[in-house]
Amino acid sequence: MRSTTILAVRDKRRVAIGGDGQVTLEKIIVKHKAQKIRRLYKGKVLAGFAGAIADALTLFEKFEKKIEQYQGNLSRASLELAKDWRQDKVLRRLEALMIVTNKEKSLLISGSGDVIEPDDRVIAIGSGAGYAQAAAQALVNHTDYPPRKIVEIAMHIAASICIYTNNQITIEEL
Repeated sequence: MRSTTILAVRDKRRVAIGGDGQVTLEKIIVKHKAQKIRRLYKGKVLAGFAGAIADALTLFEKFEKKIEQYQGNLSRASLELAKDWRQDKVLRRLEALMIVTNKEKSLLISGSGDVIEPDDRVIAIGSGAGYAQAAAQALVNHTDYPPRKIVEIAMHIAASICIYTNNQITIEEL
């Protein structure tokens, strides 16, 4: 089973992260309203996943422990998770990506040990990531919309194009 599109957009004061609700098993939709976004560390960190669901949930648990262990230090917790993910024989096989964000930064964490902070205000993962990111980037560059509004519009655009993304969108904001 796979879950798909996650998008995060930030400005100088706020960050919003959104995810669609679709879960697929090969070419079949098996769930429409999955929760792919979570608030962590006393509500100060937002995290979203794309990929194999069991793998992503395992990563959520691991990241939650790391963010608690490093007292909300997003960069340190992300790096430590990426190191564990890459070095552990079981974790290394997990197929998922995560976006984690707080008020200061947004990071993409991958199983190959990558922790990437985007140059821009927009970051997306999953099957519909290209569509969502392109739409969000256009909105960031040509409107004064706040992050939440940009995420909402861009995710609906992605859902109208990508067959693996639906319009059952959950958005969280810091």
